[in-house]
Amino acid sequence: MDLLYILGITIKELLNPQFYIEHGGLWMIIFIVFAETGLFAGFFLPGDALLFVTGIYSDQIVTAALFPSHNEWLDLGILWLLITAAGVIGNFVGYWFGRKSGPFLYERKDSFFFKKKHLMQAHDFYERNGGGAIIIARFVPFVRTFAPIVAGIVKMDRKKFAYYNFVGCVLWVGSMLLGGHFLQRFIMKEFDFDLKEHLEVIVIGIIVVTTFPVIWKVLMPKKKPKPAGN
Repeated sequence: MDLLYILGITIKELLNPQFYIEHGGLWMIIFIVFAETGLFAGFFLPGDALLFVTGIYSDQIVTAALFPSHNEWLDLGILWLLITAAGVIGNFVGYWFGRKSGPFLYERKDSFFFKKKHLMQAHDFYERNGGGAIIIARFVPFVRTFAPIVAGIVKMDRKKFAYYNFVGCVLWVGSMLLGGHFLQRFIMKEFDFDLKEHLEVIVIGIIVVTTFPVIWKVLMPKKKPKPAGN
């Protein structure tokens, strides 16, 4: 946290998607997606909200980083391709890290950048859902950071992991980008309401929707096993 103080960055800014778009644009977005999916220290980064807001600002982001295409589908395609690549590579890094040093993580003490409970949640999530957990985890905060690490720890088959990794990332990035872009267009056309001026509402909404499954799982009491013979 001392580093954040030196850089003059607040926690609020770290959790604000627009902060990354304004201070780094496309390349910062690519790095954030890679870090959240490949480095256990990136579990707190706003992956879903960042991609959704990226879809809203798609034309401006591509124009600032590359060139003005004047074609919304080309802008979305470029973002989809580059960000998906970052997410896929990030998961492979997490998988490799899990295979090489997984057992060490279970003995590591908690810190701001590492919470053992998140690792355990990802492990339980993986045990319940198998290979499909790699796809589902993309849409679940915290879990998506640790799922590839757990897959590496349990030594999931590399080809199987590669398949689920690619499919999951394509679906995750695509749904967030397209959702943000076309929701902005629809609401602007039908209600003359600019989401760019109310991003805090969007961010809060996405956080609630994506974290609800985790909160539900934590708060709901576990079912007691039925007695043998019944």
